[in-house]
Amino acid sequence: MLSFSMIFDNIEQFANLTLSQIQKHFGTFKKDSTKLVKHRSNMMLNPLNLKHLNSLDESIADVVTLNLEDAIAPSRKKEALYNIALFLSHIKNSKSFIVVRTNPLDESGKEEIEFLNDFGLDAIRLPKVKTPKELELALKILNKDYELHFSMETKEAFANIKEFKIDKCITTSNLGILDLLASLKLPQSIVQIGNPTIDYILSKFLIDCKIANIHPVSFMYQDYNNTDEFRKWCKYEKSLGFDSKACMGPKQAIIANEIFDIDSSELEKAKYIKELFEANSSKGINGFMDDKYGFIDEPIYRDALNILT
Repeated sequence: MLSFSMIFDNIEQFANLTLSQIQKHFGTFKKDSTKLVKHRSNMMLNPLNLKHLNSLDESIADVVTLNLEDAIAPSRKKEALYNIALFLSHIKNSKSFIVVRTNPLDESGKEEIEFLNDFGLDAIRLPKVKTPKELELALKILNKDYELHFSMETKEAFANIKEFKIDKCITTSNLGILDLLASLKLPQSIVQIGNPTIDYILSKFLIDCKIANIHPVSFMYQDYNNTDEFRKWCKYEKSLGFDSKACMGPKQAIIANEIFDIDSSELEKAKYIKELFEANSSKGINGFMDDKYGFIDEPIYRDALNILT
């Protein structure tokens, strides 16, 4: 079993360095790809915070997204990029799936992807996409070992989600609810549990992604300290069918891991149904009554398989 610790014993040595000085500290490690077994929590981190980067190898989140876009001032984007490269080039193992959210391709995204190709990450996430053409262009320059994710933040993309599965490397989409609302000229004040418009956005995003075989990650809840409301959103989104939530920091990631994890009783039921159905099916019986769970047939069996996989 892998053991994890901070990447560097001392990160003060990297404070206030110039870009060329940071580059001189780049290491030679390129971690193996991380297998994404569970995708309950997708935690955003600011790469200007060296303390956050130094704990990349021991994060509690299933997915860690290093953000080069909205939260980084234009004058500091290259510093953030070099910080990511510094820590990735020294990390040996990571239990979290590591994603870098670049800037749009027509800003600095193309150059960022080309630069990051040589470092040990697991996926690139492209923001503000409008058409599959942007993903096509990104795929031409992306390291073939990496996945390509994209943010669902524009009305153009939202209208045509099913068209974005143009390659098997495109696996995941993250709903950027605030940017999407701005694109639709709708107020952020409608982001409330049970609001019909928000329910429609969540449902359409979820179903269209599922049809296209793209994993849907629900939006980030901005009020980091309001853990009670965040918990309510996680439970609500799980009731809609989501199993992944964007998170702002470890407090939210802990809650998302708890809510979106599969309950042990659900697993036991699924295993029971799978074994019982397969035993009956081998005898040519694909529908039967069970004393424990009532009528079991192929749709019930397929649901059990979905839970187990």
